[in-house]
Amino acid sequence: MTHLTTHVLDAATGTPASGVAVTLAHLDGPTIDSATTDDDGRLALGPDRLEDGDYALTFGTGSYFRERGVPSFHPVATIAFTVSGEAHLHVPLLLSPFAYSTYRGS
Repeated sequence: MTHLTTHVLDAATGTPASGVAVTLAHLDGPTIDSATTDDDGRLALGPDRLEDGDYALTFGTGSYFRERGVPSFHPVATIAFTVSGEAHLHVPLLLSPFAYSTYRGS
Protein backbone atom coordinates (compact mmCIF):
# COMPACT_ATOMS: atom_id res chain seq x y z
CA MET A 1 0.00 0.00 0.00
CA THR A 2 1.23 3.47 -0.73
CA HIS A 3 2.06 5.61 2.24
CA LEU A 4 -0.42 8.41 1.54
CA THR A 5 -4.06 8.37 0.48
CA THR A 6 -6.70 11.04 0.12
CA HIS A 7 -10.45 11.19 -0.47
CA VAL A 8 -12.15 14.32 -1.80
CA LEU A 9 -15.87 14.82 -1.17
CA ASP A 10 -17.91 17.59 -2.76
CA ALA A 11 -20.09 18.86 0.09
CA ALA A 12 -22.21 20.97 -2.28
CA THR A 13 -23.42 17.92 -4.21
CA GLY A 14 -22.92 15.23 -1.58
CA THR A 15 -20.83 13.16 -3.99
CA PRO A 16 -17.20 12.12 -4.41
CA ALA A 17 -15.13 14.73 -6.27
CA SER A 18 -13.73 12.85 -9.23
CA GLY A 19 -11.11 14.34 -11.51
CA VAL A 20 -9.48 16.66 -8.94
CA ALA A 21 -5.79 17.20 -9.69
CA VAL A 22 -3.63 16.57 -6.60
CA THR A 23 0.08 17.18 -6.13
CA LEU A 24 2.25 15.86 -3.30
CA ALA A 25 5.41 17.86 -2.58
CA HIS A 26 7.95 18.53 0.09
CA LEU A 27 6.83 21.65 1.91
CA ASP A 28 8.65 24.48 0.14
CA GLY A 29 10.36 21.90 -2.03
CA PRO A 30 10.13 19.70 -5.09
CA THR A 31 7.08 17.78 -6.29
CA ILE A 32 7.07 14.09 -5.39
CA ASP A 33 3.98 12.87 -7.26
CA SER A 34 0.77 14.07 -8.89
CA ALA A 35 -2.42 12.47 -10.21
CA THR A 36 -6.20 12.95 -10.25
CA THR A 37 -8.89 11.50 -8.04
CA ASP A 38 -10.81 8.49 -9.36
CA ASP A 39 -14.61 8.14 -9.76
CA ASP A 40 -14.92 7.64 -6.00
CA GLY A 41 -12.84 10.77 -5.27
CA ARG A 42 -9.93 8.67 -3.99
CA LEU A 43 -6.25 8.70 -4.75
CA ALA A 44 -3.02 7.11 -3.51
CA LEU A 45 0.15 9.18 -3.96
CA GLY A 46 3.86 8.94 -3.45
CA PRO A 47 6.29 6.20 -2.66
CA ASP A 48 5.73 3.20 -0.40
CA ARG A 49 7.27 5.21 2.43
CA LEU A 50 7.64 8.95 3.02
CA GLU A 51 10.64 10.11 5.00
CA ASP A 52 9.90 12.07 8.16
CA GLY A 53 9.41 15.74 7.38
CA ASP A 54 6.95 18.37 6.24
CA TYR A 55 4.86 17.89 3.11
CA ALA A 56 1.98 19.52 1.26
CA LEU A 57 -0.94 18.22 -0.76
CA THR A 58 -2.29 20.75 -3.25
CA PHE A 59 -5.75 20.16 -4.69
CA GLY A 60 -6.87 21.84 -7.93
CA THR A 61 -10.18 23.01 -6.52
CA GLY A 62 -10.68 25.96 -8.88
CA SER A 63 -10.32 23.79 -11.97
CA TYR A 64 -12.65 21.17 -10.51
CA PHE A 65 -15.45 23.72 -10.00
CA ARG A 66 -14.74 25.60 -13.25
CA GLU A 67 -15.19 22.37 -15.25
CA ARG A 68 -18.64 22.06 -13.64
CA GLY A 69 -19.62 25.67 -14.31
CA VAL A 70 -19.61 26.50 -10.60
CA PRO A 71 -18.04 29.75 -9.34
CA SER A 72 -15.61 29.21 -6.47
CA PHE A 73 -13.30 31.15 -4.19
CA HIS A 74 -10.18 28.98 -3.74
CA PRO A 75 -8.14 28.24 -6.90
CA VAL A 76 -6.27 25.59 -4.89
CA ALA A 77 -6.50 24.08 -1.44
CA THR A 78 -3.12 23.28 0.08
CA ILE A 79 -2.86 21.09 3.15
CA ALA A 80 0.49 21.08 4.92
CA PHE A 81 1.25 18.17 7.25
CA THR A 82 4.10 16.47 9.09
CA VAL A 83 5.19 12.86 8.67
CA SER A 84 6.82 11.36 11.75
CA GLY A 85 7.10 7.60 11.51
CA GLU A 86 3.54 6.77 10.44
CA ALA A 87 3.08 3.59 8.43
CA HIS A 88 0.15 5.11 6.53
CA LEU A 89 -1.45 8.56 6.29
CA HIS A 90 -4.94 9.43 5.05
CA VAL A 91 -5.62 13.12 4.38
CA PRO A 92 -9.24 13.69 3.32
CA LEU A 93 -10.66 16.93 1.91
CA LEU A 94 -14.27 18.08 2.28
CA LEU A 95 -14.82 20.61 -0.46
CA SER A 96 -17.39 23.26 -1.35
CA PRO A 97 -17.16 26.24 -3.73
CA PHE A 98 -16.35 28.70 -0.94
CA ALA A 99 -14.80 26.60 1.84
CA TYR A 100 -12.92 23.41 2.59
CA SER A 101 -11.95 21.38 5.64
CA THR A 102 -9.67 18.49 6.41
CA TYR A 103 -8.57 16.24 9.23
CA ARG A 104 -6.12 13.43 9.84
CA GLY A 105 -7.92 10.32 8.68
CA SER A 106 -7.17 6.69 9.32
